[in-house]
Amino acid sequence: MSDTTSVTIRQIHPLFVGEVEGVDLTRPLSPEEVQAIERGMDRYAVLVFRGQNITDEQQAAFSRNFGDLERPGAASNITKPEDRRLGPEIADISNLDKQNNRFGRDDRQRFFNLGNQLWHSDSSFKPIPAKYSALSARAIPSIGGNTEFADMRAAYDALDEATKAEIEGLICEHSLIYSRGLLGFEVTEEERANFRPVRQSLVRTHPVSGRKSIYLSSHIGGIVGWPRPEAMAFIRDLIEHATQREFVYAHQWRQYDLVMWDNRQTMHRARRYNDIGETRDMRRTTVAGDAPTAEQVPEEQVA
Repeated sequence: MSDTTSVTIRQIHPLFVGEVEGVDLTRPLSPEEVQAIERGMDRYAVLVFRGQNITDEQQAAFSRNFGDLERPGAASNITKPEDRRLGPEIADISNLDKQNNRFGRDDRQRFFNLGNQLWHSDSSFKPIPAKYSALSARAIPSIGGNTEFADMRAAYDALDEATKAEIEGLICEHSLIYSRGLLGFEVTEEERANFRPVRQSLVRTHPVSGRKSIYLSSHIGGIVGWPRPEAMAFIRDLIEHATQREFVYAHQWRQYDLVMWDNRQTMHRARRYNDIGETRDMRRTTVAGDAPTAEQVPEEQVA
């Protein structure tokens, strides 16, 4: 793929993922560069930018080319504002506290962060889920800590027709309570109120390509109208299907990589590393979505 600009994108996985060359994210992008990247996102769903030694401000400016930015808040983490290490537009995907010290093994924030190792889609637990995420690698461990991405379009295409018919129109409930509960993390009553489940469609259609995706995440805790055990067994089967190796790209980080992905078309997860002994400083900006995928239940109707 090429453009009248110097931007080129080379596919690096049989199904998806493009590596971008000819763009410098430390400077403002031209409209033509933005369009080339957007077309690349529509086609490849994951884009890799190598060698981008950027500041938080430059990362935020780059991400704003594609929409308004989400601000990490009560609905997405347990860190109080006064304890945040980074600015209000940057999600801290690291193993560092406010003093830049690594979390201890029994630190509650570390336990919460382990949920990033489960397959998920960013902000699916918000009424309007995220569009894009952009993750910048400022410091990486010597081994481990890869990020894996699953192509949810290819996973949908590979379903049999009966399953496609069954999932069409289904609505799932998403919350951080469910994903962290899988790891045995216990939330406080305040956190339970902040993490109130939201509803999302199980099938999404991309607004440009028209391709359908299975909208899955470890944040799912039920299917509306289904008994919970049946729903969770079904969701588990779908996640196992969607994360078969042929649908997955494993990104081995280099320092100053930036990877951007479309949360409407992919799932991802971090892989384990020695987070007690080595630093992994990753910083994410998140481009907000523009519409809900399903009608929400008014709060006063929630038991």
